[in-house]
Amino acid sequence: MHKYILTFLVAGTLSVPAAADTLTIYTYESFTSEWGPGPQVETAFEEKCGCDVRFVSVADGVALLNRLRLEGGNTDADIVLGLDTNLVTDAKATGFFAPHGIDTTPVTVPGNWSDDVFVPFDYGHFAVIYDTEALAEAPTSMRAFLDGDSEAKIAIQDPRTSTPGLGLLLWIREIYGDDTPAALEKLREKVLTVTPGWSESYGLFTEGEVPMVLSYTTSPAYHMIAEGTERYQAAAFEEGHYMQIEVAGMTANGAENPLAAQFLEFMISPAFQDIIPQTNWMLPAAGTSEPLDPAFGKLVQPAKTLLFSPEEVAANRKAWVDEWLEIMSR
Repeated sequence: MHKYILTFLVAGTLSVPAAADTLTIYTYESFTSEWGPGPQVETAFEEKCGCDVRFVSVADGVALLNRLRLEGGNTDADIVLGLDTNLVTDAKATGFFAPHGIDTTPVTVPGNWSDDVFVPFDYGHFAVIYDTEALAEAPTSMRAFLDGDSEAKIAIQDPRTSTPGLGLLLWIREIYGDDTPAALEKLREKVLTVTPGWSESYGLFTEGEVPMVLSYTTSPAYHMIAEGTERYQAAAFEEGHYMQIEVAGMTANGAENPLAAQFLEFMISPAFQDIIPQTNWMLPAAGTSEPLDPAFGKLVQPAKTLLFSPEEVAANRKAWVDEWLEIMSR
């Protein structure tokens, strides 16, 4: 998740076969946007490998998995970058991915999450971001948010296509458990719109169409660093915040391309990780060559990290999303 410029770069079409010296990466649209990580990542890796990096982008992370399922085993992707740990069990079940076989020692995400197929590249915590000029007081908990003024609206993302959208659903379920349906009823009253991906909803927020948006605790860093303003802030919720670990994996097709494993090794090196904080506006999953900008030290530090296991999400995701859809469609 995630990021901040709404002009998208979609490179090529899915029908063009990749050359031997080409690496094809499927990812989400904001990653390949003009000011997202994609352009810098492309330049840095091409200089290293002497190859051609070809990005193909879709709206958001869940849409990546949906796209692979539609393509079956006939995908052109060598790397899929932008799934998260909530999706890795379902992704493995497709049979489209191969073990990465690389040394992931540099990865240092909270909880020391690791996997033989997927490699983390960044992480963050979901948050309700609010406009301090539109809201006099921010909610201090999920319960206060859902029980608050129904006229104070939020833009969220669809859990069927978006990893942040799925993250919000899991966040609510982690807090409310069996009482989640009642909580979703309250959420429905708070939602102005549900967008397919993060970029659309964040654009509505920054354009002043809605005072709150589902994003990340790291989102205010963008506004502090790039715009010199502290107008947009994350609400700190006393129950804790749900964490997202974003990952990349090598497809079975990519296992035949030596550039795929080379890219995953590059991805957890400082050359890639240095790019992430001020383009994807997430926290690096491995070491950087320099400390983060001081603005990151001003961000909300979650009192508690919430996270379901990938297996639990896989076992329940369809039922939970179906429940969300039924309630939100009323």
